[in-house]
Amino acid sequence: SNATITHVTEFIIFGFPSLQNYHILLFCVLLCIYLFTLSGNGFIFCLVIFDRHLHTPMYFFVCNLSFIDMTYTSVTIPKMLAKFLMNLNTISYTACFVQMYIFLSLGATECYLLAVMAYDRYIAICSPLHYHIIMTRQLYIILAMAAWCVGFAAPLAATIVALKLPYCGPNILYHYYCDIDPLLSLACANLSLNIAVGSFSGAVVTLLSFAVIVISYTKIILTILRISSKGGRKKTFSTCASHFTVVSIFLLPIMFVYIRPTALYSSDVDSLVAMLYTVLTPMMNPIIYSMRNKDIKFALQRKIGFICTRSSLVT
Repeated sequence: SNATITHVTEFIIFGFPSLQNYHILLFCVLLCIYLFTLSGNGFIFCLVIFDRHLHTPMYFFVCNLSFIDMTYTSVTIPKMLAKFLMNLNTISYTACFVQMYIFLSLGATECYLLAVMAYDRYIAICSPLHYHIIMTRQLYIILAMAAWCVGFAAPLAATIVALKLPYCGPNILYHYYCDIDPLLSLACANLSLNIAVGSFSGAVVTLLSFAVIVISYTKIILTILRISSKGGRKKTFSTCASHFTVVSIFLLPIMFVYIRPTALYSSDVDSLVAMLYTVLTPMMNPIIYSMRNKDIKFALQRKIGFICTRSSLVT
């Protein structure tokens, strides 16, 4: 009866169901990944801010992407580290929903930001003579602000309808952070509205972003194919290869997780796939955007040269 229903006040994050005997190993691996992600993205973030040569639309968006990745991982990994090292596997009801909302918002913001970056590359390659006329400082700031605002608005409806559900036990989340599907699987109520709202929100975010990216890259590829010289085609394509790589390892796994019906949820599969966009992509972004990027390398050389010059003057 309704009188016997108890409401959950906290959740237990179970983590990886198949790897429960490897806590120390998982802690060491995730700690190294987390520190690398923070230092790599923090390095790019600071370099773009303090080097005036990188004050361009493309690197402004990269700077936003680095900030998202630092925040994105900080929402989930510290709790995972606490679980693996000290067995602190409980999270309060309110904290769980706050974590879920911020995580989903940052994920949606990154999807929209990747779409904006694809549009920026389309303008730069397909209309190079008019690029600085079209992509003004005012426009690229507005585009970035729109990505943030729409990104944080996207999961509001799904979060609100999930909050209204009764959670009367069990309270074990078979995932390594609070996400929408694991939470819904614990609700003791009809989920048809939640599934519809969640799937619709996920489809709008991912498919809209994916459509903008596909259209932009289709036009970019057609433009590249018209270039007569092989060297010119290679040079032009290299300017958007980094962005295309990030899109592949971030957006495609998200589409798999958030568009399909909740009934197909699997803790093992979803935890593994979620690792691609929650851990791997934020870690890989600094490598992808810096290893073969001449602007980043030159900016780093300028900063190192500046520091060395100041050190020699002081001594």
